[in-house]
Amino acid sequence: MSVSREVLPVALYTAEQCRALDRTAIEQFGIPGFRLMQRAGHAVWAVIGQRWPGLRTMTVLCGAGNNGGDGLVVAGLAFQAGLEVQLLVLGDDYEARLHGEALEAWHWISGLGMRAERWHPGVEFGGELIVDAVLGIGLSGPVRGEAAQLIAQINRAAAPVVAVDIPSGLCADTGAVLGSAVRADLTLTFIALKQGLLTHEGVDCTGELLFDALLLPDEVYEQVPVSAFRTDSDDLRELLPPRARSGHKGRYGHLLVIGGDLGMGGAALMAAQAALRSGAGLVTLATRAEHRQAALTRIPEVMCHGVEDGDDLEPLLAKADALVIGPGLGQSEWGESLLQAALASDLPMLLDADALNLIAEREERLPAINWVLTPHPGEAARLLETDSADVQASRFEQVRELQARYGGTVVLKGAGTLSCDGDVIHLCSAGNPGMATAGMGDMLSGVIGALLAQGLAPVDAARLGVLVHARAADRCAARFGARGLLATDLLETIPLVLNGLEHDG
Repeated sequence: MSVSREVLPVALYTAEQCRALDRTAIEQFGIPGFRLMQRAGHAVWAVIGQRWPGLRTMTVLCGAGNNGGDGLVVAGLAFQAGLEVQLLVLGDDYEARLHGEALEAWHWISGLGMRAERWHPGVEFGGELIVDAVLGIGLSGPVRGEAAQLIAQINRAAAPVVAVDIPSGLCADTGAVLGSAVRADLTLTFIALKQGLLTHEGVDCTGELLFDALLLPDEVYEQVPVSAFRTDSDDLRELLPPRARSGHKGRYGHLLVIGGDLGMGGAALMAAQAALRSGAGLVTLATRAEHRQAALTRIPEVMCHGVEDGDDLEPLLAKADALVIGPGLGQSEWGESLLQAALASDLPMLLDADALNLIAEREERLPAINWVLTPHPGEAARLLETDSADVQASRFEQVRELQARYGGTVVLKGAGTLSCDGDVIHLCSAGNPGMATAGMGDMLSGVIGALLAQGLAPVDAARLGVLVHARAADRCAARFGARGLLATDLLETIPLVLNGLEHDG
């Protein structure tokens, strides 16, 4: 049976939910636990054979849990295939600490005539490839002692590293490194896609990510709730069907972009440009009068108005279908006046940058309205009165807290951007390090704002906008490389993604 391990599922799970799936398969569907372990080992061995067909030597590192049991199976399969296998186990009295399926795996490899060596500092790796099966998804506290020393040695090694299920030391729920974690070249995860692999530091540790369901029937997954969902191409096709040939600009929304205080006019200009490239029928820019000439020169398709205060926004708000406020808004009296006028409207809106900072300074609780908030971790920390390290350490929890406090839909930006409407969390697994540059957030505001103007619900505009923005950046990085990417480079690739053409040419 052919298995496509490159196709990742959309459902994401916590460690506890993964354990529940495992128990359900064993207890309710009668699949022996050791059979699942054998399937996992065979899956890893198959990937190794595909990626490193000329391999002659291999080092397999095993802990005493079920993750180590998976590694023992990999070692046994490699031994049977004639490879020279260096099997290193962690901790004293290794066999005595094994139980259940891991102990069955130990008896199996012992029957093959394999012998293991106890790893301790000073034992060098001899394999051309390293298999990490030291710590699995049950890890809850910081890695210490010999496990931390072993992980450090793995990360110093020149040989490529394959992680079994999850890189050792990585939190399956949050993507946080628990003291230290393996930085794998490839991770093959089983049964369920762990949410921590796709966000925060998980993206630095996982390397290439592959998935194998180990032949679990669909009915197993129906018994366990899902933690979050990954947005993918199916969502794009479903939410943005082909346009009617009879369509006109009036059918595709009028977006009002508000921002661009003195010295920060470029932010609002970029948001307006991105909105046009994202299919908005009409875009109006409300900014400082001093920026009108630059706007007309840069983007003649945008209707630009100089505004002095919130009163000047009233006729513009009356014509808009949605609005974006925040890019370059500043925190002066001018920006505060415009924000007050925007919040008084009942339009769907996106708030970013200084609009978020102004909200964070308010003592009164704002009502939950038809909005999308798009904070980066620093802005999220101000909104939650904490620090960005705490936000990053528990991104799923923090995005839920933001949504509970402020309502609407919240987009927590960063590696593995999360969107939450209070019901479901969506994660974007696209994107690259080149996006860590000025103006990327302004471009995202324009993309999401354009989708709001075209009538998408805030949660759909948010999660789809994040995907389009990230894939547009990925296409740019594929062409130019990640270093030196400009936010405005996305203006050429956003339409390609929106029209399903990102893989052409």
